[in-house]
Amino acid sequence: MGDSEAGDMAGADSAYPWLLPSAVADPRASGDGSRRTVRDWVVDICCLAVAGVVGLLVVESLRHDPHVSGPLLLADQLIGAAACTALWLRRRWPVGLAVVLVVLSVVAPCAAGAMLVAVFTVAVHRPFRVVAAVGGLALVTAPVSAAVRPDPDLTFIVSAVAGVVLALTVIGWGMFLRSRRQLVLSLRERARRAEAEAGLRAERAQRLAREDIAREMHDVLAHRLSLLCVHAGALEFRPDAPPAEVARAAGVIRDSAHQALQDLREVIGVLRAPGGGDGDEASRPQPTLAELDDLVEESRQAGMLVTFDGRVVDPRTVPPATGRTAYRIVQEALTNARKHAPGAEVTVRTAGDPRQGLTIEVVNPAGEEESGVVPGSGQGLIGLSERATLAGGRLAHGPTPDGGFRLHGWLPWRT
Repeated sequence: MGDSEAGDMAGADSAYPWLLPSAVADPRASGDGSRRTVRDWVVDICCLAVAGVVGLLVVESLRHDPHVSGPLLLADQLIGAAACTALWLRRRWPVGLAVVLVVLSVVAPCAAGAMLVAVFTVAVHRPFRVVAAVGGLALVTAPVSAAVRPDPDLTFIVSAVAGVVLALTVIGWGMFLRSRRQLVLSLRERARRAEAEAGLRAERAQRLAREDIAREMHDVLAHRLSLLCVHAGALEFRPDAPPAEVARAAGVIRDSAHQALQDLREVIGVLRAPGGGDGDEASRPQPTLAELDDLVEESRQAGMLVTFDGRVVDPRTVPPATGRTAYRIVQEALTNARKHAPGAEVTVRTAGDPRQGLTIEVVNPAGEEESGVVPGSGQGLIGLSERATLAGGRLAHGPTPDGGFRLHGWLPWRT
């Protein structure tokens, strides 16, 4: 009965969802026995068979008892058969059925097998308080039954002790199966939660990867595309320019487009690398502070007036992550100045050391020409603020009293 009953735990527990550790019930089971599964039928038949065998053994013992008359034996057999049949209701009313059978077994020994099955069912499917109450009643009635219907082959003490031992065995067995069942359900619930958490972590990783792609695409391509727009705009508004200038502008457009494609390949290669781009920062193919001079010169070749005041003694000593963040800040500031203040002189200042950190400042007055050369989404400064915060620094930006714009950032000098 134990193995079959243990295999029936899921179907039986579905009738009592409040017993499950996570209150997870099987929607197929209604608890009234009208929709039993194949396993339910097998378990119920096994329980009925066990109760019937015990009842037959008791009947056989009563046949040899001279104090038991024929009508009394027939009544015991009828009561035992009714008790076994009543086990069909053990899923629906386990506690009530167990109490009735415990009381009935006092005067009808043939119902002892059904009583043990009913008590076992309560031990498997009910909390400890209910099991203690029903089990206590079964333990109390064991010596009473031995006194009311004594066994001619056993003394009162032996008969009472045997009844108590049987009741304790059934109760302990049922509680053990219930605890094992709850452990299995708890492990399954924990596995489901772990799987759900893994799915959430995967979604978060995908979201962060998309954000990294968006940030890198903006940082890498906005600068190049703004250069393309400036030179293309010059060709559009100066169709009568000398052939040499047209050729030079076309060459800059070609080189900028080629460089933009190359930067795009590098960024995508980093993002596709194992580990999502994590690893040695110095090995990532992205610019650092040492390449800030090239960025300023590139902007000057595009027609911008840029004054660069670099006070870092050796830019190559700046940590790669810090230098890369500083490079992106200056790059975005130059791109914004080119878009919103064309013709204005831009001043770029960098200073710092390992003790004070790295300071970046980009200032430009109001533009001399009408802005709106290149459309923008307005997300670049937000992305720079997030980048600076992630690096442990800070970034401030806003208009100046003369109508210009100032961007000031500080980054820690982390090795």
